[in-house]
Amino acid sequence: MPMTSPDAPLLTRKELDAQLGGAARAWLDEAFAEAAHAAAHPEPGPSGNTYAAPPWELRYAAAGRQCGLEHADSVRALLLIEARAGLAAVTRLYEQGTAAERRAVLLTLPALDLGATAVALVEDALRANDTTLIAAAVGPYAGDRLDPHNWRHAVLKCLFTGVPVDAVAQLARRSRGDAELARMLGDYAAERIAAGRSVPADLHRVLALTAPGPNDPGPDAPGPATTATGSAAPGPAAPTASTAPTEES
Repeated sequence: MPMTSPDAPLLTRKELDAQLGGAARAWLDEAFAEAAHAAAHPEPGPSGNTYAAPPWELRYAAAGRQCGLEHADSVRALLLIEARAGLAAVTRLYEQGTAAERRAVLLTLPALDLGATAVALVEDALRANDTTLIAAAVGPYAGDRLDPHNWRHAVLKCLFTGVPVDAVAQLARRSRGDAELARMLGDYAAERIAAGRSVPADLHRVLALTAPGPNDPGPDAPGPATTATGSAAPGPAAPTASTAPTEES
């Protein structure tokens, strides 16, 4: 079934209208009206019924059926933005949604006024093995909001699961001068070689990015390690078959 890829651009309302049939456009008009009503009448606070949902959230779930799976991400993102969805709504849609509905939440987080309050949703997605969720989770919101420890593990999660590191927002900036990330990458490479497995090309790419710039060691990285003589020690390099351990640890 057709589905928007994680790096495909989300469509604007005008672009959607040009691609949807008359019935789908009429449905979308009604959905937007309900979302706009919700934005004008925000939730007063937590309710006792966690399964209660305003009408636009039901539209959110039906987006694929009504507008086509290839447009579902765009429709859901636009509904979230039109409703000015807060943390309660995005959490409800994420926790109760299908993988596709969760993915749309993750893709839309950068466009919502949530600050760092939705980081837990990103962290949850990164614990999954669904590569579409992982790819959506490491986008711009994670690039801005994940702390260094969890961001490094997100990069490793992409390598573990085969998600291209091109999906990782701010990869070059956040990798630069990060000695801890370089160490983690080197350890992972050594483990794979010891197990007789190949090292992903993306690992070498990220490892190269961890080298500090001439005047910038990186915003999150500790200072470079030093040798006994006080000179800067070279950063770790990924082991090769000739230098890696020959026995499994």
